[in-house]
Amino acid sequence: MNSSRPLGRSGLTVAPLAFGGNVFGWTADEATTFALLDAFTDAGLNLVDTADVYSRWVSGNHGGESETLIGRWLRQTGKRNHIVLATKVGKDMGGGRVGLRPDYIRQAVEASLQRLQTDVIDLYQSHADDPDVPVADVLGAYQQLIDAGKIRAIGASNFTAGRLAETLEISTRHGLPRYESLQPEYNLYARTGYEAELEPLVRANEIGVITYYPLASGFLSGKYRTAEDAGKSVRGAKICERYLNPRGLRILDALDDVAARHQATAAQVALAWQISRPGITAPLASASRPEQLQELLGAVRLQLSHDDIQQLNDASAETATK
Repeated sequence: MNSSRPLGRSGLTVAPLAFGGNVFGWTADEATTFALLDAFTDAGLNLVDTADVYSRWVSGNHGGESETLIGRWLRQTGKRNHIVLATKVGKDMGGGRVGLRPDYIRQAVEASLQRLQTDVIDLYQSHADDPDVPVADVLGAYQQLIDAGKIRAIGASNFTAGRLAETLEISTRHGLPRYESLQPEYNLYARTGYEAELEPLVRANEIGVITYYPLASGFLSGKYRTAEDAGKSVRGAKICERYLNPRGLRILDALDDVAARHQATAAQVALAWQISRPGITAPLASASRPEQLQELLGAVRLQLSHDDIQQLNDASAETATK
């Protein structure tokens, strides 16, 4: 396995592939969740990322289900020191529980700590920007939680480059904690949103990058190749509508070609392409079954050549699509 990487300037180090906990309490029940987390940590990986809102969108759920299952796993296994535990605050939990008001952050972190059955969260992330709350107030609330030993570092998710730059400037000016990580959408299909403005900013400021949708909701696994494949999952129709076009097929062809050279899978190659990119700390991969996870773990061992990376870059270049 690849060696650990620094997560910004936080002092935390993480393996180059993270587990996305959005599936816990949704497509993975308790027993499966425990099996997945055991396999992930047994493989030497350590960054487990979730959010308080996971998985509120499931009928009968209220939010907090993912954190609750992780907490039960931690209590049963005693593996708290084996993982870097990341969660988020800010998405709508219902009943006015939304955003980044300092009083709400303090309320939300206590709820997350209770569900996770731990006394400290390693990486606490703003799940979305909140333009209605002054940045210094948000960072001040996080400072209090760091001082109290309840969180170790903070991160941002879904921030624009302009807004992230503004928060960094305010952090420096007021001596407040800074966002040490960013979670942007990034994959071989969705490149320019990150590469154009965010990538130069995070690299210049040594901010860790934990990418979500690294497999483009499963499209880059090669599961969806024709319109008929839309029926393979509940979100298949949307995936095919978004990605099944000449550029998407060109990317799949390149993935197939590189995968054949390495006796790997398309998903492994798509993840390895991200892992090899300077500035990327760890893509966030999710799996609902242990066998899916085993496939994804293979990406960490896959070493792509310069020619492999260039072929994938060329095939996925957004300027080439017409």
